[in-house]
Amino acid sequence: MNSIELRRELHRKAELSFEEYKTQQLIIEALAAEGIEHRKIAGTGVLAKIEGERGNLRRCVVLRADIDALPIKEQNDIEFKSECDGVMHACGHDMHTAILFGVLQQLNANRDFEGTLFGLFQPGEELNPGGAVKVLEENPFEGYDVAAVIGEHVDSTLEVGQIGICPGRFMASNDELRFYISGRGGHAARRTEIDDSVSAMADMVLRTTALNTPECVVSIGRIIADGATNVIPSMVTAEGTMRTFDKEVRERTHAYLGNYGRQVSEKWGVEVNVDISYGYPCVVNDIMLAYEAMIVAADEGIDVRELKPMTTAEDFGHYTERYPSLFYRLGVGKNAGGSHTPTFLPDEAAMEYGERMMRRMALHILNK
Repeated sequence: MNSIELRRELHRKAELSFEEYKTQQLIIEALAAEGIEHRKIAGTGVLAKIEGERGNLRRCVVLRADIDALPIKEQNDIEFKSECDGVMHACGHDMHTAILFGVLQQLNANRDFEGTLFGLFQPGEELNPGGAVKVLEENPFEGYDVAAVIGEHVDSTLEVGQIGICPGRFMASNDELRFYISGRGGHAARRTEIDDSVSAMADMVLRTTALNTPECVVSIGRIIADGATNVIPSMVTAEGTMRTFDKEVRERTHAYLGNYGRQVSEKWGVEVNVDISYGYPCVVNDIMLAYEAMIVAADEGIDVRELKPMTTAEDFGHYTERYPSLFYRLGVGKNAGGSHTPTFLPDEAAMEYGERMMRRMALHILNK
């Protein structure tokens, strides 16, 4: 099986986070056919290992691909359309997985390199706190000197043949926000007999969104006030997201939200509960690895674009906190459409560039 065949089969059998059982089996069968050592990890993930023919085998590079899909019903009219109703690889993880398999396939056929190469097929990237947490809980690289963890993500703002790299801080942390406001509900015309939970929530939301800066994004995407034209509900809820690039900004913003909850409670006479669910940490690229990757890509004839930090998030940040790491973007063409949409369709011609880039970076680091 080649990487494109695997990608199409993965696309047909798209599965949600931590439910990737068929996906896991496909990966295992493909690795077994190549004689690549592997084992299950993090429940529904797979960890492959290839030892080089020379050098210190305790020194290693980890190549990572995420394998889960999204709860989206595919609208593409293609031969390999998702067979799983309401589930689709709308973020390109099928392509990430197939590219990693292609790299392992090539390097297993020619082990003329130093050290050990790990191929990590990670589940659950799309669901907080992320499959990376489950991987690291198993401490799979204990006893190894991890020289680098490398990952990539498809990007339709870049054309096929382009790679996007951002040295240093690249992607934001993401926290989930939930506000619960409760009080005396009742007839909207009897103001003295009720607590205006709706106005209180509006106040809370406006205070929250006023925190937005270039270094901090705070957005509320859902508000539920199940009243009527003349009914104030006893409970109003709101949900949103928060993105930052700095740990101090993150903690300070959390403190602001807690203070706002207390202020709104006192002002409106309601009970306010602020629930903040910690998500992924920032993705921070090792600066030296980033610039080395730019050189490697240029040597491969790949067009390198230096990117600015993005407020999107990735659980790859858990790896960057522990090991020297690099996460970059692979161009799949603007005709691919937007990710997380039912018509997202990356150009498979990009897979050749993805495999070349990841393979060359692995060999560059291992053979230093």
